[in-house]
Amino acid sequence: MIVNLSQQHSLISNWISEIRDVSIQNDRMRFRRNLERIAEVIGYEISKKLEWENTEITTPMGIATCKTLKEQPILATILRAGLPMHNGLLNYFDKADNAFISAYRKHNADGTFEIALEYMASPEIDNRILIVSDPMLATGSSLVKTIQFIRNEGHFKELHIACAIACTVGIEYVRRSEPTATIWCGDIDDEITAKGYIVPGLGDAGDLAYGVKLQS
Repeated sequence: MIVNLSQQHSLISNWISEIRDVSIQNDRMRFRRNLERIAEVIGYEISKKLEWENTEITTPMGIATCKTLKEQPILATILRAGLPMHNGLLNYFDKADNAFISAYRKHNADGTFEIALEYMASPEIDNRILIVSDPMLATGSSLVKTIQFIRNEGHFKELHIACAIACTVGIEYVRRSEPTATIWCGDIDDEITAKGYIVPGLGDAGDLAYGVKLQS
């Protein structure tokens, strides 16, 4: 299932407009915070799909029956660009377990690149709900490889993908690999460049959030 939240939430559409805007992007704190807020809304929407149970809570005045999450999800993100969205999800799923994966484009001399994965820190995955965040779903290659990398540690029972901006090409690539996943997008663009950048997109989310990196 694909959910484009810009069609439902005026606030997300507003935050998307700001992270795209070259006149605002030089404010790194604002850029990170907008990604975080987009993820908070996505986390809230995901929570509606999760199972709840009745729990008796002791208050100073007696016993209250409250609905609480039946189980906590695992929040996974791709370093470094995914950290602001991961923080947003963690603000809402504050008891969740967390996984961190290094995945990056390893550039070749001819201008091509490969997806390199070198590190993962993860809790037990088996039969858990997994939420993977990455601000840009472009070609989908790094995301699919990341999910396959996570599968080496166990088999999750449910998959949600949270991104700020996705490209239709990347969405279809992910759906072919993960047909049961739900993809939650702040917005969807239709064009991608030969170098794998979304158009109009917003540029490089990692660089905008944390500063320009050296290519390797």
